[in-house]
Amino acid sequence: MRVVIADDVMLVRSGLARLLTDAGVTVAGEAADGAALLRLVALERPDVAIVDIRMPPTHTDEGLVAARSIRTQHPGTAVVLLSQYLEPRYARRLLADQPGGLGYLLKERVSDIAVLVDALARVTAGECVIDPTIVSRLMQRRRPDSRSAS
Repeated sequence: MRVVIADDVMLVRSGLARLLTDAGVTVAGEAADGAALLRLVALERPDVAIVDIRMPPTHTDEGLVAARSIRTQHPGTAVVLLSQYLEPRYARRLLADQPGGLGYLLKERVSDIAVLVDALARVTAGECVIDPTIVSRLMQRRRPDSRSAS
């Protein structure tokens, strides 16, 4: 399996690359922002891109925008969002397009590299892998406003 990694924090990006390489995954490249990620995907044609959601220049949703572009321009490349941010709206935006070949995991909940490698294999096979915490948030129903319930 060939992966590219996009994260603006060099220690996270390089550490992840090292752990994946040690686990037998081929890391085809690393990027620090969304634009570099898109160039890397076009050049390397990886099986999967691991993408942080918040990257330069604004640190809002550049990774998400890049992930959606990858899914449109390179439909054979799976995408795993690996973020420290629990944002159900980001999951909804991605799932609305096409859930197959997509993952959204929280960095703090990936306690073992084997969990990430398994998720990479599953999204590469066309599955959807979403952190249970995000699924729970997606499934929560809004409580009716107490003023309107009277």
